[in-house]
Amino acid sequence: MPSTPTVLIIGAGLAGLSCARRLTNAGFTCTVLEASDGIGGRVRTDRIEGFQLDRGFQVFLAGYPEARETLDYSALELMPFHAGALVRHDGRFHVMSDPFRRPQDLPRMLLSPIGSFADKFRMLRMRRDALQQRLCSVMRDAARPTRDVLQTYDFSDAMVRHFFRPFLSGVFLETELNTPCWIFEVVWAAFCRGVTALPRDGMGAIAQQLTATLPPGTIRLNQAVQRIQGSSVVLESGESITADVLVVATDDATAARLRGEDKPIAPARGSVTLYFDASAAPQCGPWLIVNGDGDGVVRTVCVLSEAAPSYAPPGRALISVTATEQTDLQGDISQAVRRQLQSWFGSQVNEWRHLRTDRIQRALPPLDALSSGNPTTSPRLAAGLYLCGDYRESGTLDGALRSGRRAAEAILDDYVQS
Repeated sequence: MPSTPTVLIIGAGLAGLSCARRLTNAGFTCTVLEASDGIGGRVRTDRIEGFQLDRGFQVFLAGYPEARETLDYSALELMPFHAGALVRHDGRFHVMSDPFRRPQDLPRMLLSPIGSFADKFRMLRMRRDALQQRLCSVMRDAARPTRDVLQTYDFSDAMVRHFFRPFLSGVFLETELNTPCWIFEVVWAAFCRGVTALPRDGMGAIAQQLTATLPPGTIRLNQAVQRIQGSSVVLESGESITADVLVVATDDATAARLRGEDKPIAPARGSVTLYFDASAAPQCGPWLIVNGDGDGVVRTVCVLSEAAPSYAPPGRALISVTATEQTDLQGDISQAVRRQLQSWFGSQVNEWRHLRTDRIQRALPPLDALSSGNPTTSPRLAAGLYLCGDYRESGTLDGALRSGRRAAEAILDDYVQS
């Protein structure tokens, strides 16, 4: 068994890049095979006509613990959103924000019709418990769904219906709030602990930063793997590559296919994002706007250029709209979005120019593919074969980074003599 084996990593998403960087820093030789024409997996940014368009609406939670340890935040030049959201309800916008970071919003929040006074204080209690990692102990079962967490904290039906359900549906990409308590705790604590932001150069800058420390030639693009065959991989081109260690750093469905598993693939959580160019922002300030009424096709609206001016050319505004995929929708989804947003922002919506619609089928892994939250689950599948990816952890960006590091450390444990 070589002391410094050659490592082949399949996938240049955040998990694969995190794994490669950790191993490279330890003196290992890695080759990363990426099927697409660029790095980052689902975390990529395209530049079109001076706009920065992420692959589907995404934000970066600076409060994620693994990200804090892994990334250089100052180099990313994080541009924050306001700590909270605007909720569209009953024809008006209402503020819901973190009073610890935006105390100036407290009077408006307490007087808003989104939940009761008691609901606002319950949020403070849940914030405290999330930051102290006590949510799951309060629930006594880390697998309990998020909706049960909200019920245990005694939030009113109105608070759940007008704020939590639309807000968390946009985060978890599922409307029933089935996401397990342990994942909700990770994400809610990250929201409370640090800013929600965009890197100046787009979400793709995160992958670029991970790649910058890798030796030239480490990543091979447009190298789709057809199958794993023993200690080798066979590319769709027919080329066979052998290494001492294989790391499968893909999504759950691709990982199962490459390993030859013959089982039904659970449907993942998809997203639909529309980008619009406008001459002016329809809402001033770096706010996430959620549809608290739950009607129509629109889930959230965000003027990205209000948070990060670098996302749009000078004098223009970049608007992101996340939408529900409705199979019975008549006509173009962009027209349905415009019709609904006219009631929010008026006739200016007619002047917006539709730039692109991103339909991401596997934006987040299926809930039943996620780790149980057990930190002892090993990335080692067999001798010389390891798995990593967001689905191996919490299904989040932080989970992808953590999974890559854990796979690398398992390899180091196996191949470096103590």
